[in-house]
Amino acid sequence: MKAIVCKKYGSPDVLELSEVEKPIPKSNQVLVKIKATSINYGNLVLLKGEPFLARIAFGILKPKYVIPGGDIAGLVEAVGKDVKHFQPGDEVFGDLSSCGWGGFAEYVTVPENALAFKPVNLSFEEAAAVPMAGVTALQAIRNKGKIQSGQKVLINGASGGVGTFAVQIAKAFGAEVTGVCSTRNIDILQSIGADHTIDYKMKDLKELKESYDLIIAVNGYQSISTYKRALNPNGNYVMVGGSGAQLTEAMLFGPLISLTGNKKMCSMLQRANQKDLIFLKELIEEDKIKPIIDRCYKLSEVPEAFRYFEQGHAQGKVIITV
Repeated sequence: MKAIVCKKYGSPDVLELSEVEKPIPKSNQVLVKIKATSINYGNLVLLKGEPFLARIAFGILKPKYVIPGGDIAGLVEAVGKDVKHFQPGDEVFGDLSSCGWGGFAEYVTVPENALAFKPVNLSFEEAAAVPMAGVTALQAIRNKGKIQSGQKVLINGASGGVGTFAVQIAKAFGAEVTGVCSTRNIDILQSIGADHTIDYKMKDLKELKESYDLIIAVNGYQSISTYKRALNPNGNYVMVGGSGAQLTEAMLFGPLISLTGNKKMCSMLQRANQKDLIFLKELIEEDKIKPIIDRCYKLSEVPEAFRYFEQGHAQGKVIITV
């Protein structure tokens, strides 16, 4: 089968389209014929080996997982004898980040608990946009953010992959949502239900007079003191992405602020979760959320797709068709 192979850390130029052995499912595995996949920040970490601490999980000197790719959508081709919930022909989608990656390929074998049935109202390309970004947004808003209906939510970096899901998920929970983005993305946020938008090129968040019950930081950089000022008493701040400085401040100062006051500030790392994926599937089939796709590339064009993605200006998701 054809697959994108990464044998050393580096730029997108180290990615090669190669012929590799087609996998055979073990007794507890599902063989999926991949129709589409997508790029997430985790794929960029796996490619570059940065930040360096990530190499503890991904391989110190070279990538532990030779075929990258986390999100997949496709058709079940075969199942192991112990698989209970899937059979050949089923349309599925899933997140491979906790079970060896391998999504940038024509086929992959995965444990059945990494998969869910594909939403019936999505194409394979749309379904491949959902798992990692959608679950990240869900876990940040529901699990860490403790969202309640009627709360005011601010999402900084609202037009990217995680951000567009975060806006819609917060709305599905009954929140009043303000999205922060650049001028060219205002229309996208309005189209997915944002109640208010802030153009960060026109207004500095340091000048915010509004305050919020929940702030999700997805992209860019704002000091943790800026976010703290914008939180209501008993409010929650969750950092899921952005610059290295934003991550460092959330990890170092967030716990201290949380201990010494009534505002909770934390960082979060997404964990693949089948139940969360099924929850998103149900929201999608109820037309409460939909994936936003920026561009589609072929498997042979993965290096080009990464070059575009790492610029950090994608509107929604970057998809790879297989």
